[in-house]
Amino acid sequence: MGNLLKVLTREIENYPSFFLDFENAQATEGEREVWNQVNAVLQDSESILTGLQAYKGAGQEIRDAIQNPNDMTLQERAWNSVCPLVIKLKKFYSFSLRLEEALRSLLTSLTCPPLTPTQHLEREQALAKQFAEILHFTLRFDELKMRIPAIQNDFSYYRRTISRNRINNMNLDIENEVNNEMANRMSLFYAEATPMLKTLSTATTNFVSENKTLPLENTTDCLSTMASVCKVMLETPEYSSRFNSEDTLLFCMRVMVGVIILYDHVHPNGAFNKSSKIDMKGCIKVLKDQPADTVEGLLNALKFTTKHLNDESTPKNIRTMLQFKGLNLSPFLLNGSVRPITEQDTV
Repeated sequence: MGNLLKVLTREIENYPSFFLDFENAQATEGEREVWNQVNAVLQDSESILTGLQAYKGAGQEIRDAIQNPNDMTLQERAWNSVCPLVIKLKKFYSFSLRLEEALRSLLTSLTCPPLTPTQHLEREQALAKQFAEILHFTLRFDELKMRIPAIQNDFSYYRRTISRNRINNMNLDIENEVNNEMANRMSLFYAEATPMLKTLSTATTNFVSENKTLPLENTTDCLSTMASVCKVMLETPEYSSRFNSEDTLLFCMRVMVGVIILYDHVHPNGAFNKSSKIDMKGCIKVLKDQPADTVEGLLNALKFTTKHLNDESTPKNIRTMLQFKGLNLSPFLLNGSVRPITEQDTV
């Protein structure tokens, strides 16, 4: 076990850094119950991403229906195109609820006393790997979602049509699948630029507030330690060379960014403060040392989905490091949130 996870003596002693085998960690008998529970969720993650990637939307059918309100053939065509998409959107949303429960189970296991976060990582590496896989999936999902404005357009059309038909006392079978309450919750979910990340951030914050007897540091130290794990693996050839696949490098980058964002939402002072246990300068440098097209979305996530970046306590050099060229991102900020990327935003 000690060969898989070893303490590295780094230049910043206050930031413990570890090597964790994300590729080969296997569940021990003590981890098995939670691992099985989380694995039942994670085994569906690739099909969710495949479904999202294949999402084409019903934009043309909706435009035709709106421009020709008296043409019932076009109205029916648009409705029949949107309904299967709404069922698919419900599947994505339902998966977010399952992912939330999986995250809570992992946080419970990885933060419970008397073990420290370091000890948990050493003894429960398979659970730490699953935690990393949840974050990896989350950022992949949100990166895809931000590039599909059709999702919100389709769902808005669905809700408008449902409301209009309700007024006309029409009974629609799809309401058995997506009733008004479900539609309201889905609407809030898809209104977020990064809905999966928002789900995890809220779940982590709620986990801390609901477990009042658990010290906050148990959770934040778990997150900061994971950030250090990934940073060291990325910046140290001795360790990154152990990976069997180059995909593991991107995996580590996504996980590092994910835990930073969660830490920033949970810790009262955030991740960018000088007192933070995360070496933000080092983490950002690791990202910016990679090809720009590989890390653009991750830098966007740090810049626009964190909570404390614009606090006065954030060092100026950290803010400067997150200024970069690429997508024209300034228009995405709408009332403090981010809107989806469209083709017109690329430069």
